[in-house]
Amino acid sequence: MRLSINNLIQEWIRGISLPVFLGAAFFTASIIVFGGIWTDTAGEVFGSVLSFTTQYFGWYYILTVSFFLFFVIWLYFSPYGNIRLGPDDSKPEFSLFAWFSMLFAAGMGMGLVFWGVAEPITHYMSPPLAKPETLDAVTEAMRFSFFHWGLHPWGIYIIFGLGIGFFHFRHNLPLAPRSLLYPLLGDKIYGYPGHIIDAFCTVGTLLGVATSLGLGAMQINSGLSELVGMEYGVNTQVIIITTITLIATVSTVTGVHSGIKYLSILNILLMLMMLAFVFLAGPTLFQINLFISSLGDYLKSIVALSLWVDLREGNDWQSNWTVFYWGWWVSWCPFVGIFIARISRGRTIKEFILFVFLIPTLINFIWFSVFGGTALHIEFLGDGGVAAVVKDNVAMSLHVLLDHLPLGAITRWLGVFLIIIFFITSSDSGSFVDDMVTSGGNPNPPVLNRVFWGCAEGAAAAVLLLAGGLKALQTASISSGLPQSLLVVATCYSLVKAFRSEKIAKGL
Repeated sequence: MRLSINNLIQEWIRGISLPVFLGAAFFTASIIVFGGIWTDTAGEVFGSVLSFTTQYFGWYYILTVSFFLFFVIWLYFSPYGNIRLGPDDSKPEFSLFAWFSMLFAAGMGMGLVFWGVAEPITHYMSPPLAKPETLDAVTEAMRFSFFHWGLHPWGIYIIFGLGIGFFHFRHNLPLAPRSLLYPLLGDKIYGYPGHIIDAFCTVGTLLGVATSLGLGAMQINSGLSELVGMEYGVNTQVIIITTITLIATVSTVTGVHSGIKYLSILNILLMLMMLAFVFLAGPTLFQINLFISSLGDYLKSIVALSLWVDLREGNDWQSNWTVFYWGWWVSWCPFVGIFIARISRGRTIKEFILFVFLIPTLINFIWFSVFGGTALHIEFLGDGGVAAVVKDNVAMSLHVLLDHLPLGAITRWLGVFLIIIFFITSSDSGSFVDDMVTSGGNPNPPVLNRVFWGCAEGAAAAVLLLAGGLKALQTASISSGLPQSLLVVATCYSLVKAFRSEKIAKGL
């Protein structure tokens, strides 16, 4: 045993990038200690940071995320679509279904399950523009739900993932954020500029994933409180985070070809089962009509919504929703981008964009139309009972919906299990990315590094819940996403420069 532990420690020391690991670990530990010891002060600080960021940089998020969307659309139709993420003769490492399962589970995670009912119902009760609880409110609720979970987040992920995949698999650069700036910095990426970028993205990834873990713990707790009478509260949620983080760490240790791959596939299968059940047990025709109508509404208004900045004084709807989401997606982009890049060797740029852009977006729209649509039908055309529960406790949204459908006692257990699996896949995928980055871009990082970052993510999620709950989680996403957006902007320039050089080198 001693020899085995010594070997693991030596492998860890040899395998990590010390400046990146120490920088990211120090900053993460500072957040955990600050929030854990001075909880009330941390809550006040998080609240102040959230208010400052949304008030003064909301316009910036709106503008940059819209630019990312239009950049990806241009890139798909550009002459660079046939370039492969790897040598010209490379083949995909994973089957199409396994590849898609992993990228979808990483990209949306439990946030989709958490907000699938809660967001449309919340917009229905408090729409930004329409009169509450009217047909216009139903339309607006779905329009903004589609907007927040549509093409924009996947556009951010595509830029980051394409950059990492292209520079790593085609030019043998590290599987780390520093590689994105190679066309700008050259070999300086191997020095402290690269170390700083990697360390910061590691922390951003950790905070972004911690947001999802916190949301998942709240939803698991709410479900179990109804099913088995478990006490609902932050302390219980911390215990849930601790327990499932340990399971997720074991999955991370097994690697991407074992635990992460099979859990992601199980995730997708469970999602499809839940989706099929609510589709058939709920108001099926209403869901179909709502999906078609909302899709047309989304496509018609996507440009206007992308550039809409709320000019009303004292109205914080856009800050609480759109700006929060844009910050959340940007804070997730190192995690999702690196993870998608890791599993996308051999894919062409056009194939990468098509599958990462359109198919997950379509699934999100179907999910919101089925789950959100059923909840809206109950409220607008039925006996009600969902909105009041969601207003009181947003984490109860999925459970109260299933309680309105047949077999509620069974499907609510299935819903809790689905959230737990999402919890595990989000945690193990996120910590695996942090492992790779702090190991110098190694696609197979040391085991102890995987254990460290798995535990660190769980600790960060627990501290954020203790220091302010949902507001602290929102603060972590929005504030960490702000500087990371600058890296995504720089990546757009790097990609164009690299792709042009590729074409010139081939004489095209």
